[in-house]
Amino acid sequence: MSALSDRIKVIPQYFIPHHTLSGAMHWLTRIEMPAFKNLFIKIFIRLYNVNMQEAQNPDPRSYRHFNEFFTRPLQPQARPIAGGDYVAASPVDGTVSQLGVIDDRRILQAKGHHFDVIELLGGSYAFAAPFIGGQFATLYLSPKDYHRIHAPVRSVLHQMVYVPGRLFSVNDATARLVPNLFARNERLVCLFNTEFGPMALVMVGALFVSSMQTVFEGVITPTREHAIRYWSYEDAPHVFDKGQELGRFNMGSTVILLFGKGIDWSPALNTGLPIKMGQQLASKKI
Repeated sequence: MSALSDRIKVIPQYFIPHHTLSGAMHWLTRIEMPAFKNLFIKIFIRLYNVNMQEAQNPDPRSYRHFNEFFTRPLQPQARPIAGGDYVAASPVDGTVSQLGVIDDRRILQAKGHHFDVIELLGGSYAFAAPFIGGQFATLYLSPKDYHRIHAPVRSVLHQMVYVPGRLFSVNDATARLVPNLFARNERLVCLFNTEFGPMALVMVGALFVSSMQTVFEGVITPTREHAIRYWSYEDAPHVFDKGQELGRFNMGSTVILLFGKGIDWSPALNTGLPIKMGQQLASKKI
């Protein structure tokens, strides 16, 4: 019954216009008409039991539109950042979908499905080589989660790549049935040098994730350019302290974090468990 239920949810996604629907959501979530946006926000808070006391601005009616509410900043004390020079913090609120070793070039997507780290990073072996045999964590952000993305460790950004693609949902059912899901969807790859060595943070787009943006380049998607784009920061790298904001999803999706060899995931983590931004994620082997 579970397999049949998964197919009923997933098969229609092969035929629907992903980008058109996501574009409609982009428009809908930016309507400023008070009666509409206030009702939209009120229903969402009730449906997902959103804790507005964590928000810098706890008044739901004061947000200009739904997306401004959805990407609201939190009070600093709401997400303490795990301390320590060799401790990595979770970049997001979410659920641990998968984590473990990058087996040669293969990253586990779900039981019976893997995807290629080279494909994930836009087809570049040079970008992927430091992570082959390294470690990965896939963190799923549901609609109820805080949707800003933060640096897991002190990081120096040197490259960024936008990779166009489909916008399949990234929930568990889709991960179980759609091959190469995360290397197939639209994504934004950020490559860093850190005290842990090389690190990649991949923002994966999804159905109704109508926009991804960074604090250093602004809105990246939606875009009319459906081609791979590259940004190099070698001559003027961006430096982020641990816990500093990197960007945000305008609606929910997934972050995939890649490290090279030499790290241990926190023993408190396991597949299916929730995680909060700032919670200890990993430590460096000394």
